[in-house]
Amino acid sequence: MNVKSWTLVDAAARVFVDECVVDGREAGPAASGIRIEKRRLRGGLNEAVDELLVQNGAFRFTLIPTRGMGVRKAWHGDREIGWKSPVAGPVHPCFVPLAEPSGLGWLDGFDELLVRCGLESNGSPEFDDDGRLKFPLHGRIANKPAQRVDVTIDGATGETVIAGRVDECRFHFTKLRLHSEIRFRPGETGFRIVDGIENLSASPAEAQLLYHVNFGVPLLDAGSRIVAPARVVVPRTDGAADAVRSWDRYLGEQAAFPEQVFFLELAGDAAGGTRTLLKNARATEGVSLFFNVRELPCFTIWKNTTAVVDGYVTGIEPGTNYPNSRSFEGRRGRVVRLAGRARADFHLGFEYHADSASVAAAERAVEALRSGEPRILDRPEPTYCESESSGRSE
Repeated sequence: MNVKSWTLVDAAARVFVDECVVDGREAGPAASGIRIEKRRLRGGLNEAVDELLVQNGAFRFTLIPTRGMGVRKAWHGDREIGWKSPVAGPVHPCFVPLAEPSGLGWLDGFDELLVRCGLESNGSPEFDDDGRLKFPLHGRIANKPAQRVDVTIDGATGETVIAGRVDECRFHFTKLRLHSEIRFRPGETGFRIVDGIENLSASPAEAQLLYHVNFGVPLLDAGSRIVAPARVVVPRTDGAADAVRSWDRYLGEQAAFPEQVFFLELAGDAAGGTRTLLKNARATEGVSLFFNVRELPCFTIWKNTTAVVDGYVTGIEPGTNYPNSRSFEGRRGRVVRLAGRARADFHLGFEYHADSASVAAAERAVEALRSGEPRILDRPEPTYCESESSGRSE
């Protein structure tokens, strides 16, 4: 078996490849359609951002090691998958003011298709009794650069793994490491993520992880629908409660639309496996997410169907918890507890559906997981939802 590897970044060994092309043909003919180009961006907020352009036949995507190994955009042929953020990304973390007093500085860098939230916290900003920021919106991991990046290609199967290592450490406090792998094979119209959170400390630690997966035009449009095997649906706020009966359907763009958030519990199969589908109004294209409710038991839908120029987008978000404040979720036990030097793994699959037949097959697979109609709560419920005065969820 011919397995070939390339190290693109190794901060500890002072190895850094500024620009290069990884050609799958070097590993073997099975990987001939795979090409990965590394480049360093220049100018404006993009200054010094490392970007990987990943080509797998008709499907391609951009991976940003500088921003916690996030996926910024994807394409199938000429069809773009992602959203149009007013932020001119990808933004280097040095331009993202996470510690600004509002706690909302994270939004200065937000334009990815898939961005991780965590690891110490992943929800609303939280403040101490004196009004000082304790935890910023969505945590810090998305604004930490990878310490190491490797590419491995199996020449016999074409299986490609882009592995990154991202540290979130503070002296005297949490010492966590993200081990990220993005995997794909020739012909796949998507990728599979295997993430490990390692506690580098000898003492116990707690962590949180949420995958903020975001879609806008052209996939998201008036009449788009999310198909999910929901068991419970809870509106995050009173404003969302007014629209809870249409939690699975989307409006067209409306200027100044007030964001709506819904918290869900999903059904899974005997092993915990589950899946969701976002499809456009005509059901001619869509995206499925695959994950395990034993690893990621909390599912959030964020609707922000404002004007396109202001960021017409929805977030489809599997997580270890709901994106309330860290203390609120901690009191309810929605944290990952890690013994000293221990690790927990998480899996997420992403698949683009390019035609109506593929969308229909994906919808049937979701429907097979249903165990009846969901229980829909008409108002926020304190088991799931923090008081609106405690901070925003997005």
